[in-house]
Amino acid sequence: MQLSMRASSNFLACLQAVFATFLMASAQDSHALNAAPPNTPSTPFVIAPSFVGEFFCPRAIADIRGTSTQAQAVELCGKHGETGFAAVNALLDTLEPGGPKGDVQVGFTLTLQLLRLYKKTDSGWQIDENHVNASLQLIREIKRPVVIYLAADHFDTVGPLAEELGKDPRNLMWLSDGMPPQLGYFGYKILPYTLSTDPSIPVNKYRYAALEYIAGKLRTLPKEAQERIVAVNLVGELHHMFPDFENGMGLKQDVRVTDYSPASVAGFKTWLRAKYGTMEALSKRTSLQYASFDEVPAPAKDIRKDKLQSFGEHYDAYADGVLPIGGWLWDPKQAIKRLALYIDGKQAGTVSQQLNRLDVYRAVEEITSANTGYRIDYDYSGLKPGKHLAQIVAVSNDDHKSLLGEREFVVVPRNQSAIGSRAPRGLRNLPSAEKRLPSIRTYMDMPKPLQDLYFNPLARDWNDYRATQVYSFLEDFHARALKAGIPAEKLYSHQIVPNVNSSWNQQLFAVDTTLRGNTPWKQGLNMYGGSTDSPWMKFFIAQRKISDYGVPEFNPQQWKLDGVHLAAMKAQKDSGARFISPYYFSVIPQRFKAATEHGVNRMELGPDNPKDGSDKFYRAIIEFARQ
Repeated sequence: MQLSMRASSNFLACLQAVFATFLMASAQDSHALNAAPPNTPSTPFVIAPSFVGEFFCPRAIADIRGTSTQAQAVELCGKHGETGFAAVNALLDTLEPGGPKGDVQVGFTLTLQLLRLYKKTDSGWQIDENHVNASLQLIREIKRPVVIYLAADHFDTVGPLAEELGKDPRNLMWLSDGMPPQLGYFGYKILPYTLSTDPSIPVNKYRYAALEYIAGKLRTLPKEAQERIVAVNLVGELHHMFPDFENGMGLKQDVRVTDYSPASVAGFKTWLRAKYGTMEALSKRTSLQYASFDEVPAPAKDIRKDKLQSFGEHYDAYADGVLPIGGWLWDPKQAIKRLALYIDGKQAGTVSQQLNRLDVYRAVEEITSANTGYRIDYDYSGLKPGKHLAQIVAVSNDDHKSLLGEREFVVVPRNQSAIGSRAPRGLRNLPSAEKRLPSIRTYMDMPKPLQDLYFNPLARDWNDYRATQVYSFLEDFHARALKAGIPAEKLYSHQIVPNVNSSWNQQLFAVDTTLRGNTPWKQGLNMYGGSTDSPWMKFFIAQRKISDYGVPEFNPQQWKLDGVHLAAMKAQKDSGARFISPYYFSVIPQRFKAATEHGVNRMELGPDNPKDGSDKFYRAIIEFARQ
């Protein structure tokens, strides 16, 4: 049984696009925002829900004839200096009556889109002060902790400036065919903005200018309002892009990635020169021969179907020498204590378990946990050409071994010459795990039988280089925020963690280097499904020495068992999270809402929405906030 995986990802900016604004940094002012006190045992854990509709004022809601769209409502409210303060505040008071107090406090997340701030004037693009003032007004009026999300990623695409920027290839990442990927998310257009830090590129010019402008405005807030700012989340989910963004993050042999723009490819050659120093060193490491670094290609062709000028051009999901091996395992009686990988009969590693597989949870009624995934990324680059056998072996509590699944795969020589037909040797006479342990259910998703593998060392270099692009942009943005006066202790990332989803292709995102405890920013790790209360995620956080982190997007998306949402929030509090941002609440009147249900609006939290456990999550927040 093979199940497809569809992601729950950052869509808050989409829903808020027609009325969002932004807050952050100014390089000229020597006065910084009031810094938060250092974390102490008495520092409260903040539940800061994401909202849509916070800029919908009563005036627009009452104007039934003249105001029919969300954009019209926000524009009308902005002209009159009004917001949806009353509706947001009333909802927050429902979650935590009497205001913020105690060990757990309810606040809110304010999403502010940098490019959405701009309006066209006779003198060019200018920041709309009405939008900015409405945001500051919400912070002043809602006397609760606030997390500010500075959205400047691929979801910041609504408005005339974004439309103009999308027409200029300099602003975008490219696929290998020389075109930017055409992307959408549940009908919402997204744009693959460049990861270059060059401030002369138009999209960066506007992002950086808005960052500096808003930081200065933030510093005009009263001291007590500045002190209520718990965190400032940077950029959004920053990563490389790929086609079929809604559904395409799974492991496929034929992958297409960014960025093959001329500037990016030139940067790759510079990166190679810095890594290897000489062509002799590159040739020795890769066994590939080129006359100069300028001749080294950015891998982009599939050897199975494209004509290659050199083997160094080959690129697919496995070209970097790593073969993901995994599937899912439902073990309700916990009969299995560990899983091990064997290659050709020899143990090759311990398999990670309890990874997120929300797709399996949705598809199989009897499975009551989303953490059923297992996976190991096996480095096959040292194997000899020929057939090989991967076996996932289950070790039960009585130390007996049984076979959970197995796959043959083929390492192919660079010249695609014939390999022997000899069958690989593996562990023999192992009983089937499902027969020996009848309480389990399992399926091995990957790799496909007889998967053919072509290791190209340059593909590994290309993926490493792509990861440096993601890191460098976030590092640059963080540095600009610091220079603009936002205290370091309030600056968090807003990142996706692909590794926790066992069926995803991590290469597509290239974010791993941004997810470490030694980054200059604090970690903001988005969590959906099983990752909200995951033994693997706890290990990941501890192993990478991540502390004082935040969760800018948080939703367990589960409904089969009571107590799941309380346990997930407690897990984050106990692990050292400063805040979580439950995704999401809406104060948009019903007449403005879309009639079509999709994977995002199923997660609207409220007492009357059972989809994805949204009603259970709503009640759990109220209960947890009593602490």
